[in-house]
Amino acid sequence: MAGLSGAARARSASPGSPPALDGSFLFSPLGGLMGAQAVLGLLVWSLIAATTYHLHAAYGWVMFVSLFFWILTLLFFVTYLLQLHEKFYMIPWPLVLMIYNAVATVLYITAFVTCAAAVQPTSWRQWDYNRRAAASFFACVTMITYGVSTFFSFRTWKGLGSNAATSQVTDHA
Repeated sequence: MAGLSGAARARSASPGSPPALDGSFLFSPLGGLMGAQAVLGLLVWSLIAATTYHLHAAYGWVMFVSLFFWILTLLFFVTYLLQLHEKFYMIPWPLVLMIYNAVATVLYITAFVTCAAAVQPTSWRQWDYNRRAAASFFACVTMITYGVSTFFSFRTWKGLGSNAATSQVTDHA
């Protein structure tokens, strides 16, 4: 959004116009973190899916959390990439994103702990052990990225880190 004039921004956000691709979003902290979350979440659920997870109830929870948040992260990623969040301006997107990231962080903590506790090094299937251990590692890294996203989302929601030129000033006179 930083390089668009007011008219171009209004044109891209008007209700009748087609979605516009925001290339600068990919290089923003939010875009980078969402991309990392999508890749890491994909690794978690694909590593669990490649094992006999259906025989162990603990991995069902890990599979649910990782797949659920992977799909939602992709939806948010596409929403911001195509600037659809500007078309639905009545939704408080910074607040929604902060709550989403906070919930994802908490549930990924439970998924990571569950996955790590369920890995048994005495497994007779070495390939199952390696994939489950790798899934546990990537669940931890994914949890950290959601935590960092929660921090940045909170700062965006509260308006911290903005300067005088970009903040909204209200006149109380």
